[in-house]
Amino acid sequence: MTTSSLLEEATSISKQFDISKDQLVGISEEFIRLTDLGLKSDGMPMTMIPSYVTGVPNGTEKGTFLAVDLGGTNFRVCSIHLNGDGTFDLLQTKSVIPRSLMVGTAKELFSFLAKKVDEFIRTHLEEKFNEELGHPVNEHIYKLGFTFSFPVNQTAINRGTLIRWTKGFDVADAVGKDVCLLLQHELDLLKLPVHVAALVNDTVGTLMSRSYSSPGESVTLLGVILGTGTNGAYVESVAAVDKLDNSAAALADKSIMVINTEWGSFDNDMKVLPRTSWDDAVDLETPNPGYQMFEKRVSGMFLGEILRRVLLELHEKGYLFPRSSAPLTTAWSLDTSILSRVEADSTPDLVAVKSIVETDLGLPTTLPERQAVKLIVEGIGKRSALLAGAVIGGILVHLKACQSNPVVDIGVDGSVFEFYPGYEDLMRVALKDVIGEDESKIRIGIAKDGSGVGAALCALVA
Repeated sequence: MTTSSLLEEATSISKQFDISKDQLVGISEEFIRLTDLGLKSDGMPMTMIPSYVTGVPNGTEKGTFLAVDLGGTNFRVCSIHLNGDGTFDLLQTKSVIPRSLMVGTAKELFSFLAKKVDEFIRTHLEEKFNEELGHPVNEHIYKLGFTFSFPVNQTAINRGTLIRWTKGFDVADAVGKDVCLLLQHELDLLKLPVHVAALVNDTVGTLMSRSYSSPGESVTLLGVILGTGTNGAYVESVAAVDKLDNSAAALADKSIMVINTEWGSFDNDMKVLPRTSWDDAVDLETPNPGYQMFEKRVSGMFLGEILRRVLLELHEKGYLFPRSSAPLTTAWSLDTSILSRVEADSTPDLVAVKSIVETDLGLPTTLPERQAVKLIVEGIGKRSALLAGAVIGGILVHLKACQSNPVVDIGVDGSVFEFYPGYEDLMRVALKDVIGEDESKIRIGIAKDGSGVGAALCALVA
């Protein structure tokens, strides 16, 4: 295979991930349409889940709170002290969720989580904990924010039933159950002085954390996750959420509510999202084919697998790695961090790409092969960022945010946004296509520890 034919094929593949301005506008318009439907009633393609968080912080809040975070393959337990000046002090531990618990029973999973809370309190808060031993379990001293980053039907700030699992979890007997009660039951069995005060999606927490620590006088309107998964939460007018009729009396004095969009499932019908044969192949090998179709094109859990499938196909057609394909034959064997590292290499000979492929895949490379890998990575990464920008732009258009605010502040958490070179710049290309020159009003910043600090802030609100 000649060098020119390899690079022509790689260029052709990379172009299959392109998205035009017209497509981005169409994606944004469809997102706005489904957003409006989801605010009107339940059971819509976009679930638009009310968080029952009816205020956002301004940085003056104080206090010490516990937070736990179940958002993927790790479980974190945190103690957060809010200093009242936009800063905070954080203690935390992280534990890997055993694969067996991700597909086991609710009892096994939530018992594991409660035991990790027990270990944390005894290790980091032992003196205060010992003072409280022997008290009845209903005399809780710790307010806990529970970041639970899966779709739930939330009916109060600390009540929510699990709609479905994502991110590789499949604990069947937890579906339809109140996850706060499941955790509280296991905490009570251990006689821990802890009250689950708030159920928080990690995206809601990201919004709250950014609002607490954001610079200047602007209000943070949107929290975004761009990591293993992707999602967005934003500040909506209570009056716009028609499906809150049953809660109207309780919310009579509230003007805003944070809404969790669950945009990972945007356009599962594939009316406007781009589609390639590699996307279809990845979708079919997931536990939920046909669902989370936006997430499967944007988030870190899937980008590495899309790349692996493209590279394997190129090998099978005789374009790449003629010596061996073994490292490419194992599904999910390429971590998305590979894309970030490849994207960062701007050397003429792509020496970092050479090292990455040799170290991670055990495959020697020629310069044209490295150039081909780089082209494909650029296409996959760019598409992810453009799609993220299109739906963020859709939210801002829906809110008319740029017309009514001199600065529109957005908080983002997640490794894809933080570590993928040029990701924000590419997002801004889509934002400008969708909202025009007002893109310059948008300020995007990292939300420091959104899932932990945000959960603590929601526990404070509760």
